[in-house]
Amino acid sequence: MRLLRGATLSASALLIVALVVTGLFARSSWSDIRNHSAPQITSATGLYFTLNDMDAQLANQLMFGTSSELTDDRSTAAHIYNQRRNQAGVYLRDLSVAAQGDPVAEASVAQAIADFGSYEEGASHALLLGKQKGYAAGKTDPGTLAAYRSTTDLMRTRLLPEADQLVTANNIAFNTTYTTTTDKLSSARIAVLTAGLLLTVVLLVLQLFLAVRFRRLVNPALAAAVLIAIGVSITATVQISGQQEYLHGARRDAYDSVVALTRARAVAYDANADESRYLLDQPNAAEHEQHFFDKTQQLMHLPGATIRVWDARSAAAMNAYRADQEDLPFTGFFGDEFRNITFKGERKQAEVVVAAYQVYQKDDRRIRALATSGDLTGAIAYCVSYKPGDSNWAFGQFDTALQKLIKINTDAYEKSAAGGAGSALSGPLGLSGAVFVIAALAVIGLRRTLAEFPPFGRESA
Repeated sequence: MRLLRGATLSASALLIVALVVTGLFARSSWSDIRNHSAPQITSATGLYFTLNDMDAQLANQLMFGTSSELTDDRSTAAHIYNQRRNQAGVYLRDLSVAAQGDPVAEASVAQAIADFGSYEEGASHALLLGKQKGYAAGKTDPGTLAAYRSTTDLMRTRLLPEADQLVTANNIAFNTTYTTTTDKLSSARIAVLTAGLLLTVVLLVLQLFLAVRFRRLVNPALAAAVLIAIGVSITATVQISGQQEYLHGARRDAYDSVVALTRARAVAYDANADESRYLLDQPNAAEHEQHFFDKTQQLMHLPGATIRVWDARSAAAMNAYRADQEDLPFTGFFGDEFRNITFKGERKQAEVVVAAYQVYQKDDRRIRALATSGDLTGAIAYCVSYKPGDSNWAFGQFDTALQKLIKINTDAYEKSAAGGAGSALSGPLGLSGAVFVIAALAVIGLRRTLAEFPPFGRESA
């Protein structure tokens, strides 16, 4: 009798330990995801975006020259440049703090900080030359242009790849956390279920022993304990599966899209800057046009397309998609998003984003047509104008739509993460309380039986 009672209490303790350890692990994993993994990706993608826009605003300032009619545009570009520079500094600081203790990450961030300082120095030099030389919009002084080329090359060949590598490294780290946590929860589910079944079997053996020894077919307390043990095992399995569903919702359904779309936004800003570079640096116009198209393809890749046929090809691709949503003839960041549509309103907003992007692309062709026709002043004015129907207005419409799409996924991530973190430990603790009840019922059931049959009880003791 003592052996069976000890086995019951031991099995109960084992199940409690399995539940609590699983809960603590899940809570710790959510803490890491919410306070470390996701924020680091946010900082890295934020850095990538701000660096792109910094260089765009530098190009704009130099493109405007000292033309009096563009004074307001030049001031706006300078304001945004300084704003992005400050934001980049904050992101670099956050990444530096997060990298502490990881030599590889520390070295990567340190190199990015050093190159950022070199870029700022080069940008300041180019702006100073532009101010000293004084020139009309689109007719950049050769010395100023040379200084800009050197500076933007540093951005393109070193800073942006370093920032992109930080995004990739942190995204891989988040994926690793997700995969590891999911796998360990699968193992925990097996462990908890095994412990629950062990407790149930011990209780059934105890019930059978009492039935044979004391001719009592059913011990009510033990019967209740068996039912509760079965319920705890099933509920624990469901709860652990629920944690995995929260993880999948947060990482795969939501954050995969967040990463793709925030990268798309950064690349789009860089492409928009290529329009300014195209107008600023006319000797290298063909190179800047190709850079623009390469980034266009990064967002919405159409196999075999060129800048001349991209508009028609993208329209045909979306028509094919609307006819059959399983037919998605494009890849790139937009392709990643369309293949991961999950949440209410997400598909409709994704279609709005692509439509706005197509309008912006058509405006780009007009800029190039004006420039090649010799109307460089008109091309610059159209490029930077926020008047409805003009290029920067169209880009703003696209950017607003894209941010709404990002928010749909960010909100979904926050909801899943909050739900998972909130129930990670509370559920297992509640079930642990139920296991204490099981142990108490087993003890009570034994005592009542022994009280009814004292001689047998003493013998069995």
